Amino acid sequence: MTSNVDAAMATRSLKPGPSMRARRLALPAVLLMITAALPVSAQQDRKITQLAEGVYAIEHEPNGNTTVIIGDRQVLVVDTCFLPSDARRDIAQIRKWTDKPVTFVVNTHFHNDHNLGNRIYMDAFPALTIIAHKETKQDMDRFGPGSLMREERSKSRLLGMQRTGKGPDGKDLSDDDKKQISQALQQQDSVIAELRGLTFQSATLSFDHDFTIDLGNREVQIKYLGRGNTTGDAVVYLPKEKIVITGDLVVNPIPYFYDGYPVEWAQTLQNLATLDAAVYVSGHGPILHDKTHILLIHDLIQSAVDQMNEKLGQTGPALSRTLDDVKDGVDLSPFRERFAGSDKDLAAVFDDEATHLVKLVFTEASLR
Repeated sequence: MTSNVDAAMATRSLKPGPSMRARRLALPAVLLMITAALPVSAQQDRKITQLAEGVYAIEHEPNGNTTVIIGDRQVLVVDTCFLPSDARRDIAQIRKWTDKPVTFVVNTHFHNDHNLGNRIYMDAFPALTIIAHKETKQDMDRFGPGSLMREERSKSRLLGMQRTGKGPDGKDLSDDDKKQISQALQQQDSVIAELRGLTFQSATLSFDHDFTIDLGNREVQIKYLGRGNTTGDAVVYLPKEKIVITGDLVVNPIPYFYDGYPVEWAQTLQNLATLDAAVYVSGHGPILHDKTHILLIHDLIQSAVDQMNEKLGQTGPALSRTLDDVKDGVDLSPFRERFAGSDKDLAAVFDDEATHLVKLVFTEASLR
C-alpha cells in the first residue's frame, strides 16, 4: 500500500494529537486537509512517568512519546520525537537521571514525529546505534529528508489562503478560519526555523527478526509482530518489568488511521496482546495499564474489515467499485462511546478517524 503511505506523508509531517484534531473539526473539510499537518508550539507539554526503576516515559502532548531505559552499563531510548528542541530537553533530563551513555535508539516506525530527534541524539552521543526494522529504515530514507520541504509547502498553502481569504475549495473563509490560519502560520514559522538547520539522521542498524539487547542487568527485546500502522512497526518489550512500548500500533485515546494495513493490523494487535505485560506505552497519549484498549482497537479494525468484506460480497470486488458505493455498509458508531465516552470533542475525533479507517479498509480491499 505504498500509495497510501505516499499520500499521507505528502500532506502530513506531524500527526495531530486528539486535542488538536478536535479543535480543527470546526474547519471546512478541505481546509482541515491542509492544516492537519501543522505542528503545535515549539515548547509542547511534557509529562514524565517512572514506569520502573530506571525506566521512564516522556509524553510529548500531543506528539510522539519517548521511553528511556537505563541499564547498569548503557541507556536505550525508544523514539526521539519531532522537534530538535524537545529532543535536547529530553537529553538534558536523561543526564539528570544517569551519567551512562545513550548507546541505542529504537525508532518504532518511519513517521517523523518519532525520529526527527535522531540527529540530536547522535550529536550528543557519537557512538550511538539507531535501530529500526528494515522496512522502516527504507521509508525513513525516503521521507525523512523531505520533512522541511513539506513544512514549507504547508506554509505556502496557508499563506495563499490568508492572501485570498478563500479555502482551497474557493469558498470564503470565516473569521474563525482566518484566526486559526494566522495562529498556524506562527507555529509553522517556529518549526521551520528549527528544521532548517537539521540534517536528517536515519537508522544505522536495521533488523527483520526479533533480537535482544542487554543494557547491563536489563534485558530489552526488540520485536516485529507484523504489519499494522506501517510496514515495519517495531515493539520494545521488557519481560522482567512487563512493559511494552508499542509505537503507533496503539494510540490513546483515539487511534490514527491515516495509513496502514488493517487486515494485518488486527492480527498484529492480537500478537501484541499475547505478551506478558502490565504497562503499555502507546505511540501517543497516556500510559495504559492493561490490554483493554489494545483489544478495543483490534475489535474496531476487525469490525471495519468484516463489514467491508460483507458489503463487497454483495456488490462485487472493490476493484470495480468506489468508496461511495460501499461505505454505507460499514457502521462503526457502536464503538464511539467505548472510545470517547461522553466527551463530545473526542466523539467528533472518533468519527473523523472512523471515516479514515473505512477508506483505508476499502483501499486495501481494492489491491486484492
